[in-house]
Amino acid sequence: MARRKYDEHIENHERWLISYADFITLLFAFFVVMYALSVVNEGKYKVLSVALGDAFGATGKGGAGASGEAPPAIALPLQKRRSEAMLHERARLTRLAQDLSATLAPLVKEGKVRVTQNSRGVSVEINASVLFDPGEAALTDESRQALRAVAVLLKDDAHAVQVEGHTDLTPIKTALFPSNWELSAVRASSVVRLFVDSGVAPERLTAIGHAANDPVASNDTPEGRARNRRVAVTILSALPDTTTEIPTR
Repeated sequence: MARRKYDEHIENHERWLISYADFITLLFAFFVVMYALSVVNEGKYKVLSVALGDAFGATGKGGAGASGEAPPAIALPLQKRRSEAMLHERARLTRLAQDLSATLAPLVKEGKVRVTQNSRGVSVEINASVLFDPGEAALTDESRQALRAVAVLLKDDAHAVQVEGHTDLTPIKTALFPSNWELSAVRASSVVRLFVDSGVAPERLTAIGHAANDPVASNDTPEGRARNRRVAVTILSALPDTTTEIPTR
């Protein structure tokens, strides 16, 4: 009996191993879950970084995965696409400028028409003496023939067209035209109306009157005043203008 009583009171000093084993198991499970979450987030990060790199034309860390592989070739950098669009648009406008110069060649040779091209587009500057009688805004029969030839080239084109009327400093005051503002605006509108009648889509056209406020020559000479009396037909480039936001401070 004494022996049995002694055995019942023997304390088990290894019970802590059970708790320790449970703790290790839970800790292992915790790290497995954390590792799995980190792998998922890394994958999502790679997809996001590649998408942002393609959108903003980046080619470095933002445009490639962790392995250093480049983004898919199908997603061209934004800068390259923009450059290609600029070259294509300039080529289209150059061909249009050449066609306009050929169509108006007799007037170009006489110095009554100038065809130029710049970043804004293609401009056809027509001396007012070719289009109108002095102080009038009705197109002459000769000018209608030349403008219809221009309309044929513009009809199947997609660019917006801006028609601007200009006068010299000589004042005008009639019942129809109280000032050069009205004269220049109605002259531009007369050209627009002929383009519409010739098949150019009205939504592509804009008429603007500048009066004498945008001279290209001196108004001190008859030759300069004759140069300033003009109508400019501008085929506007389809490329968007670069916008710069001006900070308030």
